[in-house]
Amino acid sequence: MVGKLLVRGMLAGIAAGLLTFAFARLVGEPQVNQAIAFEAKADAARGEAPEPELVSRDTQRGIGLLTGVVTYGAAFGGLFSLVFAYAYGRVGVLGARALSAWLAIGAFVTLVIVPNIKYPANPPSVGDPDTIGARTGLFFLMIAISVAAMVFSLKVRRPLAAQFGLWNGSIIAGLVFVVIIAAVQLSMPAINEVPEAFPAVLLWKFRVAAIGMQVIMWTTIGLLFGALVERAQRATLSARREVARSV
Repeated sequence: MVGKLLVRGMLAGIAAGLLTFAFARLVGEPQVNQAIAFEAKADAARGEAPEPELVSRDTQRGIGLLTGVVTYGAAFGGLFSLVFAYAYGRVGVLGARALSAWLAIGAFVTLVIVPNIKYPANPPSVGDPDTIGARTGLFFLMIAISVAAMVFSLKVRRPLAAQFGLWNGSIIAGLVFVVIIAAVQLSMPAINEVPEAFPAVLLWKFRVAAIGMQVIMWTTIGLLFGALVERAQRATLSARREVARSV
């Protein structure tokens, strides 16, 4: 059963990756090209030679981008299916589609929204190369804390729901998550390495495109995986009915 769910999750992730790739090529890559052009002009103004390309831009925005987003989608689609397999039947009477949709929303909030509020995505020419290791570490630390806070909030939701009712308990658990994340983000170091001359509109469009890619990724995984599981359940139920009729 888990193996079949894993396959469906990876298939949903691959489909999500293909859609995300199309969006990235149409919306994200133009912003990247403008950021690279800005960096080249800044280097020329300082009298510095442009850094040699280890991988050509055509490769980066073509097969490189496609491989990256499809691999990302397949990996997270597989992980998503495992979480679904654990949660199904343990979170009330939610059907496959409803549970899949809620899990996708939770994943989007936990893995995308929370870390990007504190450490948003930056285009080329933004950020000090000497601090990339520290910035990457802080970003993944924020993700780990976000996941831990979400798990903790879901655990306290059950006793809160028993004491205050399902609706009120869920609201209180959500507030617990928000308070934990707010406290952590206020305590973690801020990073602002955007050059003063960098176009604010370009930075905004790039970050919107980055969030848009994640919206497409998790929306597709959540909806498509739920549909695939529900379809398989209907097929299994129909087969059982046919067997029962033939006995």
